Amino acid sequence: MNGQPFYIGSVRVDPPLLQAPMAGYTNYAFRAFLRRLGGVGLVWTEMVSAQGLLHRRRYGKGLPEQLWGVKEEARPLAVQIWENDPGRLAETAAWLVEELHISVVDINFGCPARSVAQKAQSGAYLLQFPDRIGAIVERVAAACRPTPVTAKIRLGPSRQQITAPEVAQAVEQAGGAALIVHGRTTQQRFAGRADWEAIAKLKSYLKRIPLIGNGDLRTVADVVAAFDHWPVDGLMIGRAALRRPWLFQQAAAALQGQPIPPDPTPLQRRQWLLEYYDLIQQQHGPKKATVLMRRYAPLFVEGLPHARSFRCQVCQAAKPEEFFPLVDQFFANVGCSGIHSTPRVG
Repeated sequence: MNGQPFYIGSVRVDPPLLQAPMAGYTNYAFRAFLRRLGGVGLVWTEMVSAQGLLHRRRYGKGLPEQLWGVKEEARPLAVQIWENDPGRLAETAAWLVEELHISVVDINFGCPARSVAQKAQSGAYLLQFPDRIGAIVERVAAACRPTPVTAKIRLGPSRQQITAPEVAQAVEQAGGAALIVHGRTTQQRFAGRADWEAIAKLKSYLKRIPLIGNGDLRTVADVVAAFDHWPVDGLMIGRAALRRPWLFQQAAAALQGQPIPPDPTPLQRRQWLLEYYDLIQQQHGPKKATVLMRRYAPLFVEGLPHARSFRCQVCQAAKPEEFFPLVDQFFANVGCSGIHSTPRVG
């Protein structure tokens, strides 16, 4: 079994498990939570628009929401940026390195969302043009050196147009420090199954930089099997970690031949949910935090009895005084009776 620590430039990734950037989810609170649980070798912010960040700087609007907390956050830390203009990307990346001391700058060439890929002709749209990707990586890598620059891609626009081999070579030749590959095409979005054989084939096109695979890693067994069967240096876990953030901790233990920690008890989940709410309040204040928890709170109860009912109820909460009783009631029903939440308004 592989699963050994590896390097992205000078950044050691240990364990070789990376948290995928996910818009709307991988915020400061989520990253802090993952660091506390352990098992993650490198965490990512949500993706940031290079053009948007330049606009905010030009008009003195401060950091975008996606970068809240990064100045004081522990390192290593990766920030993912997107755009299709090499100059704007390079300027943004250089600022992130010089002002925020980011550990790794990642360029998104894999987002299939209409607003990014079609309207802005960025993200996965650029997979049609390996040479353009190479030019972008070269410009950004030069602007950031010695901070490593990585590229996150998909297999290609469609099954009929697989461009990942050419893109992989372009990224490495341009000075990229690692290649992260989601095993689907742009056309697939998140449908179907990730093609790990296609990911593995890219190893032969890379001479010096690590290959990181991504897609359909839902369980500890999936992680172990991926390292057993495919020549990847690291694995990036995305959507599964939203519902089971302790997956990193469990998978890291399995890779090291240690006993796998059990899934958390309902009492632990309750405590984590409340601590997460506190972190969200620090950024957004109590009212907006409560509204945002309509998205996040259901993730902490996934798989528990009455989870669907809780999700429906919490989506009606608009202030802490409505949120806390719902949490108390739900966890009392699953065996955490006698414990009450104390509203903490930040």
